[in-house]
Amino acid sequence: MSRAELIIEFVPIGNSVKVTVMDAATLTEVSIVGPRKASKRDLEQAAIQKLKYVIAQKSGAKEAETQPRPPRKGIIV
Repeated sequence: MSRAELIIEFVPIGNSVKVTVMDAATLTEVSIVGPRKASKRDLEQAAIQKLKYVIAQKSGAKEAETQPRPPRKGIIV
C-alpha cells in the first residue's frame, strides 16, 4: 500500500480529532478518534495501522472461505 493510494481526512470535533483513511485500491475505509493535542503524524500513523489491520483481516477471511473444510473426525451414530 503506497502513500499515493491513501485518502486521509482530519475532522476536529470538540477536544478530539476524527481521522478517516481510505485505501483507493481496495475502497476500504477506517476511522479513529484521538485527542486534539496529539500530533497529526501520530494520529495518521494510528489510522494507517488500523487500515492495514482491517485489510489483512478481510483478505484472511476471503482465503478461509475458499479453502475446503477438513473432514470431521469422530463417531457417527
